[in-house]
Amino acid sequence: MKLKELQSKIKYQFKNENFLKEALTHRSYLNENPSWHSDHNERLEYLGDAVLELAVTEELYHRFPKKEEGELTALRAALVNFQMLSQLGQEISLDKAVLLSRGEAKDTGRARQVITANAFEALIGAIYLDSGYEAAKRFILQFVMNKLDEVLKNGAFRDAKSMLQEKVQEELKTTPSYRVLSQTGPEHKKLFKVGVYFNNKLAATGEGMSKQEAETEAARKALERAS
Repeated sequence: MKLKELQSKIKYQFKNENFLKEALTHRSYLNENPSWHSDHNERLEYLGDAVLELAVTEELYHRFPKKEEGELTALRAALVNFQMLSQLGQEISLDKAVLLSRGEAKDTGRARQVITANAFEALIGAIYLDSGYEAAKRFILQFVMNKLDEVLKNGAFRDAKSMLQEKVQEELKTTPSYRVLSQTGPEHKKLFKVGVYFNNKLAATGEGMSKQEAETEAARKALERAS
């Protein structure tokens, strides 16, 4: 995908396209193309993650003046987890624009989802550096907050762990337990795989960018299987 096409899709024109090029450069691409003139996108991803969290937190705080902290946190988590960001990245064809090594480009699984989600955050960081917070926030409102109604409708924000615990305690007279099954990725952006167990039997697994997120995903999947 050409840079102009992506900018057309996101309705934002970069003043300095070098920010956009960096946002689209995955570390693996530099391993095969050491002469590439741009750095990889991990610093922009780090910046974009902070801008995204602030903008979503601010917007939820003003939209829901009567909701408690825990409810707002659950809503934010449903909007900014890597599955959602990967979906958003695919909707704007960001996944097709990211520069990857040949090996990474062949991967179509969960690792590719994480790469797309990280690039989405890097894109936010690039917009922030190019035009400031308000421009980045407009992008976030247009693409991320646009999913709020969907999140509210499908209940993705509900506390799946609490719901699962109530259900399992009532039906099996036991409490679910969670175990980290694996950790992959760089130190600053690990992907955790967690299993939820009933009486030491694996009920479901979940993945996330934190243990909490992975546990919630595992609980949600266990609830779906039990329904």
